[in-house]
Amino acid sequence: MPDQTVQTVDPRAMAMLESVLIGSPVARALGIRFGRVEIDHVELLLPFSMQNITVGDMVHGGVIATLIDVAGAAAAFTNVDQETVKGGATSSLSIQYLAPAKSATLRAVADVVRRGRRQVVTEVAVYAEAENERAALCAKALMSTALL
Repeated sequence: MPDQTVQTVDPRAMAMLESVLIGSPVARALGIRFGRVEIDHVELLLPFSMQNITVGDMVHGGVIATLIDVAGAAAAFTNVDQETVKGGATSSLSIQYLAPAKSATLRAVADVVRRGRRQVVTEVAVYAEAENERAALCAKALMSTALL
């Protein structure tokens, strides 16, 4: 359940986000959860887990990519016509890894850049939030979601 939800998000959209995206087997396995949900803006959290590392205490790039994909899709679906849009698929994803995410909770911040009838473009920033340290930008992505 979201920590903070702005009431303008359609309850049907929230139900879809909770069941299809956050409730998906991959999101559950990784431990992805809601931080904040608004129209065209979503923040997701991924607590640090030794199950998600590659070397030492560094979070695997594929885990970060999955967090980005879920966050971008979630932002895209905060403001769709629930009667006509039945699903979606990532049609493009470009990620720049900027710094390693080590022993930190990850926060993905996704914002809609452009919303079309059948395609939504989102920008996603991922921050590593280590305890007692300033949040560090570790990845930036541009993503397109096709609405089906």
